[in-house]
Amino acid sequence: MNKDRIEGKAKDVAGRIERQAGEWTGDPKKQAEGAAKQVEGKVQNAWGKVKDATKKNAGSAKTTSKPPQRDSAVVDSEEKQEESRRSSGR
Repeated sequence: MNKDRIEGKAKDVAGRIERQAGEWTGDPKKQAEGAAKQVEGKVQNAWGKVKDATKKNAGSAKTTSKPPQRDSAVVDSEEKQEESRRSSGR
């Protein structure tokens, strides 16, 4: 979890509180400011999630540099075919 996600969540919660307080007091300006802060927080939180996912994918790409492996069922089947060829004299 990075700084953007934490700050974004804090802004989202603060915006919800401000918007709700505006609703309770009948103050449309506070409602609008709170809603705007909520949106700002959600966007910042989403940006933090994207950064985390990018960092995670970049890290996993570095560690998965093994060559592709053959399916063991295919290998077993090919070995049986080769054994059958040898025993039949081909």
